[in-house]
Amino acid sequence: MPSNKSVSDAPIVQFTNCRILRSHQLQREDLWVREGKILNPEKLFFDEKGSADIQLDCKDSIIAPGFIDVQINGGFGVDFSLATDDFKSGIDLVSQKILSHGVTSFCPTLVTSPPSVYHQILPQISIRNGGAHGAGVLAGAHLEGPFISKEKKGAHPEHCLRTFEEGAFQDLLATYGSLDRVRIVTLAPEMKRSSEVIGELTKQGICVSLGHSVANLSQAEEAVQHGATFITHLFNAMLPFHHRDPGIVGLLTSDKIPSGRRVFYGMISDGIHTNPAALRIAHRAHPKGLVLVTDAIAGMGLAPGRHTLGQQVVEIDGLNTYIAGNVTLFPGTKTLSGSVATMDTCVRHFQEATGCSVETALEAASLHPAQLLGIEHKKGTLNYDSDADFLMLNDSLYVQATYIAGEEVWRQEVLGM
Repeated sequence: MPSNKSVSDAPIVQFTNCRILRSHQLQREDLWVREGKILNPEKLFFDEKGSADIQLDCKDSIIAPGFIDVQINGGFGVDFSLATDDFKSGIDLVSQKILSHGVTSFCPTLVTSPPSVYHQILPQISIRNGGAHGAGVLAGAHLEGPFISKEKKGAHPEHCLRTFEEGAFQDLLATYGSLDRVRIVTLAPEMKRSSEVIGELTKQGICVSLGHSVANLSQAEEAVQHGATFITHLFNAMLPFHHRDPGIVGLLTSDKIPSGRRVFYGMISDGIHTNPAALRIAHRAHPKGLVLVTDAIAGMGLAPGRHTLGQQVVEIDGLNTYIAGNVTLFPGTKTLSGSVATMDTCVRHFQEATGCSVETALEAASLHPAQLLGIEHKKGTLNYDSDADFLMLNDSLYVQATYIAGEEVWRQEVLGM
């Protein structure tokens, strides 16, 4: 067969003996990769008369798009909301460690903080592709707060919460300092002047998410009509579902969503934040909008004990995370404060709790977050010409290897080999 060199000097890698997640189905076919992109084998064979330079036997693994985590506060001892002049080293550590959990791209998330923290940290966030150094930083940060409800602040420090004054959008700019490295902003839509802020953020290409809120359904619908497209950790830190006014949860089946618009919603599928029945209700009501998030904090990957979440100290007990001292201050209550679950754990729990297909579980952590961010043409799928960020998994959805731009960046060690 003629050489491939007439088109490109880059080697062509053929992944064989695998089941590829493509077009919402696991398909038994090979995966072809060149120069970090997924190739169309028909074009390769018939237009280029090309062939593979390297063949890799996947031993009947599932090949799925790399996971995308749009809400991760830190991990492995790193807290993205702690002001430091060496933010890069923390990002580097987390991005390297999450490769073993199948995450190939993420949005570092900052919880409610004083303006000085945003001003110090945001300029240090570099939007970058993933690679051997770690998962890519997707389009920018997720800023969760401080424009949220005091009643539903959760683990966010009350003294740092803010409202929109007459300046509205200018208030937000003054708080954050800049939006250059921001991709998602979580706010409470019931706040005065929130609609104009949502509209302005949307114009600038920033995803607006509704969360930590006491909004009723009509307020949530108005926010969506002004451009909001996401719900931050559905069910958590919002009014509970009520049959006469379902609140933000009602967006999942609302008939007031603008034509052509899809509302996505994040869920922390760790077995702690959301009862399996609630996961099933949400998934069955609006399956194409479900986005799995970890909401992971600095304690992810570490032993139980005390860790930080921005301005707060949190206590980790197994998979439970609470504001430290909360039980003493408010007897009988415990405020959940993020998660220590990894993304692959969330995918497995979601699949088990809902009984959904393997394909559906994998897409909730890959395709759907990519669609939310408007990058599904290059991330979150294994379509031809998309970025070759993918995972090899076994039938129980445990990650065996992680690839970014077609290069292996992590592999599970096999004992005795």
